[in-house]
Amino acid sequence: MTSQPTRGRAAVVVVSTQASTDPALDRTGPVIAEWLRDHGFTVAEPVIVPDGGQIGETVSAELLADARVVITTGGTGVTPTDRTPESIAPLLDLDLPGITEEIRRRGLASAGPTALLSRGIAGIASGGTLIVTLPGSRGGVADGLAVLDGLLDHVLAQVSGEGHAPRSAS
Repeated sequence: MTSQPTRGRAAVVVVSTQASTDPALDRTGPVIAEWLRDHGFTVAEPVIVPDGGQIGETVSAELLADARVVITTGGTGVTPTDRTPESIAPLLDLDLPGITEEIRRRGLASAGPTALLSRGIAGIASGGTLIVTLPGSRGGVADGLAVLDGLLDHVLAQVSGEGHAPRSAS
């Protein structure tokens, strides 16, 4: 996809204990950031936090900074420190389970049954920000971005009310 005029801010949060001590180990954050830039968003370098760390606080800061899209990578599995879904769930006003269901379905086809262990979530936070939690694997990120590629424009248009009559005051 070619770059287009900026569509606002987007943010990438990498959840990885290893990458938090050595950012060179992050193999997914830059991929997501570039994908978002290619889709017309202004994106800073990915923020890296350790597994079980300040995930919710970091994403909340991005919401306060008016990010239209926040994508996390990592911390969606079943290890004792994988807590990204629990950190993000309280920030969501509207769940979009179909997004992560499709990401898992695609992962099942390419990576096998281990894709079913991803507990990623997606939804809309107050203010209309789309938040998606992707697995930390390169394959899981590729599957997630492929799913979002077909949905991003539509979900952002829906969140901003395009194509729908304005709500009447009741």
